[in-house]
Amino acid sequence: MASVLLVEDDPVVRAAITRALTGQGHMVHGVALAIEALREVTANNYDVVVLDLGLPDLDGGDALRMIRGVTNTPVVIATARDDEQEIIRLLNAGADDYLVKPFSSEHLGARVQAVLRRARESKQLVIGGLEIDVELRRATVDGRELTLTHKEFELLSYLAARSGEVVPRAEILANLWPSTRDDQTLDVHLSWLRRKLGERAAQPRYLHTVRGVGVRLVAPR
Repeated sequence: MASVLLVEDDPVVRAAITRALTGQGHMVHGVALAIEALREVTANNYDVVVLDLGLPDLDGGDALRMIRGVTNTPVVIATARDDEQEIIRLLNAGADDYLVKPFSSEHLGARVQAVLRRARESKQLVIGGLEIDVELRRATVDGRELTLTHKEFELLSYLAARSGEVVPRAEILANLWPSTRDDQTLDVHLSWLRRKLGERAAQPRYLHTVRGVGVRLVAPR
């Protein structure tokens, strides 16, 4: 059983999806506005968010970016929009899956189960001596627990989930700091993280900057 936040402004659709997911054993809380969704994900630990895009107060794409700024909870987009470029853009912006209405309750349930399964599998991240428990929000390096701020943990776990890849700076900012495009924000947090990991930019162990491109997190050799 999972706790589901359903963000859908149409009361008929919201009731139907709530009945379907409840019937599949989930606990569902439904809201109609993006601002209500942001309050909910900030205050409560949901297992998955099902998000419509056509919301009356804020476009769902903007809501997705704001949700990604405060939580890594899986997000399934459920909308009537079927433009391929829009789908790609939202998946790149942090959506975990995308369903185009109309869809069956069984189809939605299967997609929800799939993202939940992937989320559970990715909650334990181990890269060399760095261990991250995403669910408990706990990180250790060489057995030493790290004291991290919310954003430091989000940045570390985001890079760790893409271990070995060069993650573009623009992507990191868009997902973790959607309200700013100030590169200095990322640089400052990288500097703080390096200090806590016991490394320096000139002699990196885990966090390697690829000039003009992005950041790569890899295990020390």
